Amino acid sequence: TMASRSEESATVTEEELTDSPAAQKREARLRKFRELHFKRNEARKLNHQEVVEEDKRLKLPTNWEAKKARLEWELAVDEKKKECAARGEEYDRVKLLEITAEDAERWERKKKKKNPDTGFAGYAEAQFRQYQRLTKQIRPDLESYNKQREECGEDFYPTSNSLIHGTHVPTKEGVDRMVEDVEKQIEKRAKYSRRRAYNDDADIDYINERNAKFNKKAERFYGKYTAEIKQNLERGTAV
Repeated sequence: TMASRSEESATVTEEELTDSPAAQKREARLRKFRELHFKRNEARKLNHQEVVEEDKRLKLPTNWEAKKARLEWELAVDEKKKECAARGEEYDRVKLLEITAEDAERWERKKKKKNPDTGFAGYAEAQFRQYQRLTKQIRPDLESYNKQREECGEDFYPTSNSLIHGTHVPTKEGVDRMVEDVEKQIEKRAKYSRRRAYNDDADIDYINERNAKFNKKAERFYGKYTAEIKQNLERGTAV
């Protein structure tokens, strides 16, 4: 019939239109457009996430990365200590066994470079170096600190109206620790000999520094036996 033929011709026309090069190009353009639209949305989401992360990083302290790395390292050390304690091993020995000779040499060079011993350059500098050495040895007692904070309450953090003079009494452990540290300083100081000042009025009986040291030693051991001979030589009355 005429109706069926018209339907068949219409179907053929639609198929031809769909399979035509123009339709294929249009479909490819639409597919590419959808892909570009999807990529743009993805890029927008990623940019937004990066902006949020950057804002978080800017709000963090400047040394946050170093603190984070330090905390992670401390956690790793604690885990290692627990593992060594569970196996009945000593952590310091296990740690030394894991350090290579190259790492040890590099750390030693870094340590010398960080705090080089330049010798005596002045009393102020020597005092400052001693202050740095002593402050590095201080280990805070957090247990007693927290206990004192609980006992004092609001008065633990004084204000301009707080009366704190004479209220603090050092503990016996703190006094003993200070006495022990002072005794160590005295013992260490006694090991060093102070350079004797040069006396312009002293007799010059030497030809160089080495000879001067030898003469001092000789005087210290044999001076009481040769005092009279030396006096006679100086007076010119020696026999």
